[in-house]
Amino acid sequence: MRLALSIAALLAAAPAAAQSPSFADHPPLHQLAAEVSPDAEHATIARLVGFGTRHTLSDTASNTRGIGAARRWVAARFAEYAKACGGCLTIETPADTATGPRIPKPTEIVDVLAIQRGTTDPERVVVISGHLDSRVSDVMNATADAPGANDDGSGTAEVLEAARVLSRHRFPATIVYAVLSGEEQGLYGGHVLAGYAAAHDWRVEADLNNDIDGNTEGTSGLRDNTHVRVFSEGTRTTETAAEADRRRYNGGEVDSPSRNLARFMDRLADRYLTNLDVVMVYRTDRFSRGSDQVEMLKAGYPAVRVTEAVENYHRQHQDVRIENGIRYGDVIEGVDFPYLAQVTRLNVVTLAALASAPAPPTGVEISGAVSSDTTVKWNPVPGAAAYRVWWRGTTDPQWRYNRLVTGATEALLKDINIDDSFFGVAAISPDGYESPVVFPGRAGTFEREPPTKP
Repeated sequence: MRLALSIAALLAAAPAAAQSPSFADHPPLHQLAAEVSPDAEHATIARLVGFGTRHTLSDTASNTRGIGAARRWVAARFAEYAKACGGCLTIETPADTATGPRIPKPTEIVDVLAIQRGTTDPERVVVISGHLDSRVSDVMNATADAPGANDDGSGTAEVLEAARVLSRHRFPATIVYAVLSGEEQGLYGGHVLAGYAAAHDWRVEADLNNDIDGNTEGTSGLRDNTHVRVFSEGTRTTETAAEADRRRYNGGEVDSPSRNLARFMDRLADRYLTNLDVVMVYRTDRFSRGSDQVEMLKAGYPAVRVTEAVENYHRQHQDVRIENGIRYGDVIEGVDFPYLAQVTRLNVVTLAALASAPAPPTGVEISGAVSSDTTVKWNPVPGAAAYRVWWRGTTDPQWRYNRLVTGATEALLKDINIDDSFFGVAAISPDGYESPVVFPGRAGTFEREPPTKP
């Protein structure tokens, strides 16, 4: 499903220096958002809760209880979607044996992946992930009931619902639906996913990691069902000392590929979602806490963490109980399913937009010292029909100004002083889908490794 929006139409609509952060409107993205079902997600989480516990160290042999039964059920759901789409999904279960502070004896960590190969650019990959495992107050308690309805039944439900909706359609890039294990014991599932991506030479453009996405009532009683937080690192985890020196001097502290991925999601939410606004949080994750996107960042892949606007700590990492009149525990009654569906729509629209657009440009460079003008250059992107050069003030949170470029891989911005703005480039497909913006140099590149010198 691709919308035919000609570059000529884009040119007609775009002045030389437009002040507009909006994408072209794509009706198929509205349609995909409408296909997300809160009832389907309720059924998924009810089934997950029914396994009693999904603790990483729980039973793997039973067909009714424990992490083994849960992951086999997830694989079966993926298989159903694969059958419905004529075999468009390949199901993989990468695994590794781990020990650590929260895994006292060797334990197999198994992820469940459904891979929907792209039609024209299959080595470029966008990922949605959530973790399957759950826990109670004692992180080592593998036998007590641990419903894990929101943490992270919500993320698992989002992954499955995204697979159900998007597998009905075809996209140029590959989409990977990833249900991970071992998060609560030390982010092991994210490590397995990152290793699998590297071993298969995936060019991961984005990992949308969803963890704790379905609650709308905070611990204090504050309610918020109209915002979702997207956490993103400001500088690349894999940045070298030399790269850090250059970035400190020329800028890039708030322009990692992950940060520009968050901006991309923010703009999509503004156009395609009703009553859900993205709050960009300038942190890798919540303070002193983490989730599986951290392991993807360590491997050099752009990744963000998507999570609810207000958290209820009585419902996280707690034994199910009533104490002093307070209900503790991560039970299904704590999930707001219309809200969860909204967050899922954000993921679905983002995955479809990324997989439909060309790859983000590489080799982005700027020049213009001791000049009134700025020159922006980049490498040609396969499949791109045009490019958009973006710039903004150095304290602006979003890209503000843009210029459409066709038939060239550089632009001269007359009377735009290089000292006063940040710059970036996005690639545009023939039907108008636009990639995330790429900030110049290693600070902003979506490439995992520096290019090899000839």
